[in-house]
Amino acid sequence: TEAEFNFIHEVYDDYPVVGITWEQANAFCHWRTHVMNRFLKAHGEPLLPDFRLPTETEWEYAARGGLGLSPYPWGGPYTRNMKGCFLANFKPLRGNYSADGGHKAIEVKKYNPNNYGLYDMSGNVAEWTSTVFDETSSSYTNDMDGDNSNLSGNFNIDGEKGPIERKVIRGGSWKDIAYYIQTSTRDYEYANESTSYIGFRCVMDFLGRDIKDFK
Repeated sequence: TEAEFNFIHEVYDDYPVVGITWEQANAFCHWRTHVMNRFLKAHGEPLLPDFRLPTETEWEYAARGGLGLSPYPWGGPYTRNMKGCFLANFKPLRGNYSADGGHKAIEVKKYNPNNYGLYDMSGNVAEWTSTVFDETSSSYTNDMDGDNSNLSGNFNIDGEKGPIERKVIRGGSWKDIAYYIQTSTRDYEYANESTSYIGFRCVMDFLGRDIKDFK
């Protein structure tokens, strides 16, 4: 079946990774860092900062693509373009999942990138962040430090498993209505849960490298 091959068949190479917990996403970031810096060291190149999950604040900044007043990465208040085509993979209309070109997660880069050149910041699959979910965080965070990655709490009701943090997820997915694919909308999932609609992307600290490095 489709589900049996989703993680192993080459036809899915360009699809977002799903079915991965927050812990597993972090483990991948550590592994990727090790592989990268081992290669750089072997070739006499300077080492680079670790790959990691973005904070919630970093994710929203990237998703907005410089459009601070727009609810979506592409600008404007609408989920369709002038030709009536949907601009992301989400749950449109009254649940007609295939109306936007995909009834589940689809290949990346099927929709236009935002102004920072980032694809699928809204829809397709939601994305893990490093930030702990707290409903009251807006009352004690500020513009300089909007992240609360070091908070604890949000316990799993199963005491035998111990405390399980709720982590912020962003971007919405193929199963979500338009509200959840807005750049400002917050949601969460428990860090030990894996689903068919949550993935992740790696980031690293910017060290002021030359713009030519990105061309």
